[in-house]
Amino acid sequence: MSKVRIGSRGSQLALWQANHVAVLLRGRGLEVEIEIIHTTGDKITDVPLAKVGTKGMFTKEIEEALAEGRIDLAVHSLKDLPTELVAGFELAAIMNREDPRDAFCSRHFASIDELPQGARMGTSSLRRQAQLRALRGDLRIHPLRGNVDTRLRKLEDGEYDAIILALAGVKRLGKTERVRQILTAEVMCPAAGQGAMAVEIRAGDTKMCEHLAFLDDAPSRAATTCERALLNRMGGGCQVPIGAFAEMRAGRLHLNSVVADPDGTRVLRDSRDGDDPVRLGSDAGEALLRQGGDKILETVYGRGLAAPEQP
Repeated sequence: MSKVRIGSRGSQLALWQANHVAVLLRGRGLEVEIEIIHTTGDKITDVPLAKVGTKGMFTKEIEEALAEGRIDLAVHSLKDLPTELVAGFELAAIMNREDPRDAFCSRHFASIDELPQGARMGTSSLRRQAQLRALRGDLRIHPLRGNVDTRLRKLEDGEYDAIILALAGVKRLGKTERVRQILTAEVMCPAAGQGAMAVEIRAGDTKMCEHLAFLDDAPSRAATTCERALLNRMGGGCQVPIGAFAEMRAGRLHLNSVVADPDGTRVLRDSRDGDDPVRLGSDAGEALLRQGGDKILETVYGRGLAAPEQP
């Protein structure tokens, strides 16, 4: 076939992901080029994400390019994608997942517990904010925008005592020198799909689907399908303080999930096993809603707080 065109956001991490896929495709004898596409989320840099709340703000322009045939596939961080894709698209591959956990990064402190009273913590994620406040209600949590390099630079410049980042992103970029603590799902339940890369194509593009089939990782697809089913049942997408982490244990899927008020006063948790990813995720989502998660989410949306999360 002719040259394969990959669409990607322009951040260092997004380009790492796109180039990783490009290398693998070139190894199969394909000619590949990468087109950088600037999304709404990339353009809005002077407003906290919690004040924006635009659905698909990291994917809309890329999907438009895909629909118009300007690119042949798009490489995304899976957690950026809405749980229900826009009609006309499909996920040809969910690649082997990097570690989905969150990382505590600091210059001077080895863990969340070691932070002094009133320490300045950086994160723009409602999910992280809620769980941090439940752990350490004394912390001063401040917004933190920008790509991984920008956020780490702000940490180095002393704007924050610590920040929380997705471990997958800092590992892929080789920026792990400030990672001081890897947070378990029980302490900081990660975002659904965190650490997973997704390859999106036009629905029905059988030739491209064949080219990409080798990239699909069955365990990663099962785990993330389960997590996204929970989000879908709760009506959340990537915009709300919901965490979900599924993994295989003794041949079955185990799902830990959480929904929390951003102020940390209410943290609802669920843990269960199952064999059907969609049913397991849906059942867990239903259980969290029954516990009172519906009220938490109503409050979040009512405050206008919901916003997409970045790695």
